[in-house]
Amino acid sequence: MPGIILVLNAGSSSLKFAVYDTAAATGLAARYAGQVEGIGAAPHIIARDATGHPVFEQRWQQGEGPTNQVGALDAVMAWLHQVLDGREVAAIGHRVVHGGVHFHAPVRIDLHVMAELQALVPLAPLHQPHNLAGIAAAARHFRGVPQVACFDTAFHRTQPFFADTFGLPPEFHARGIRRYGFHGLSYEYIARQLAAEDPVLGAGRLVVAHLGNGASLCAIADGRAQGSTMGFTALDGVPMGTRSGQIDPGVVLHMIDTLGMSTAEVSRLLYNNSGLKGMSGVSQDVREIEAAGGEAAEWALGYFAYRVRREVAALAAGIGGIDALVFTAGIGEHAAGVRARICQGLGFLGIALDPARNTHHAAEISPAGAPVRVLVRHTDEERMIAEHSLEVLRG
Repeated sequence: MPGIILVLNAGSSSLKFAVYDTAAATGLAARYAGQVEGIGAAPHIIARDATGHPVFEQRWQQGEGPTNQVGALDAVMAWLHQVLDGREVAAIGHRVVHGGVHFHAPVRIDLHVMAELQALVPLAPLHQPHNLAGIAAAARHFRGVPQVACFDTAFHRTQPFFADTFGLPPEFHARGIRRYGFHGLSYEYIARQLAAEDPVLGAGRLVVAHLGNGASLCAIADGRAQGSTMGFTALDGVPMGTRSGQIDPGVVLHMIDTLGMSTAEVSRLLYNNSGLKGMSGVSQDVREIEAAGGEAAEWALGYFAYRVRREVAALAAGIGGIDALVFTAGIGEHAAGVRARICQGLGFLGIALDPARNTHHAAEISPAGAPVRVLVRHTDEERMIAEHSLEVLRG
């Protein structure tokens, strides 16, 4: 049924949204995209059209405006009802971080699905509650409109057992303690785009580095996930903006048993005060760290690049080689200096950079004829959600 697909991605202090038209002659067409930032503090909403031109913006003073996702959605809807001009909303697609063991694909949301997603909150405590709050808020605004949950974990369900399990007795894997992987919507989008661009490359061996405030890498062979750096939670793997990444579990036990830290204190440290922010003492923003300079900044950037470089090689080993390394997300797409740090020392895999191409953020930043292509691609999780929502809507 022709109409509008509304995409919502609710975070702890932000709400991203996008509007797609299913009736466009060229297929699913992007109309608007935007976000509400600073929810509960000094909210700011901005929306842009398909060309990137701002079409709506509103700011509130500290302590005013939306205080939660419901209020943020109210503000977005007040503007959307004007621009949609009576067009029917056919479906609402949501990013849901954790799908657990059972959700391997996007699913239409009902009370049973909501109950199962609520039970997964302990596995993604910083993300899942806000995703579910966005679903509940949308249901109040659009009674009877189909809602679709699209999972960050679903793409990784094709990974083999050895990439899925921990070195624990089998009953723990059966009870859901396994490597779920995250950023799956981003990886799926990149895999689909590369397959459309170049079917041979799309069927090849890829390592995709989704590097942003949250960061992970994924090995993909023949378009299917084969391994990821993130595991049971979105804390594992490479260091991130504020998250530590992989850490010896004995360190956590030591913090609790010897240093007397509570589990809440350890959780805040590992999730909110580590990674680039904690190591640099400056910020989680690579641009600010590079501008600040100094020993701590160098340690933070050097450690980040070292860990990513290790994971590129490890994931390539897991799939028997590498045909392309793909950088995406905020750092991956825009931080040429970080990309150079990561690729330095990967020559043994056939990976090299063309400095000029890298500096100018070209779509391909490896030298012509290099045995391994190094690519920079923009990811679009919102479009992936819209495509999935339309697929579910059409049965």
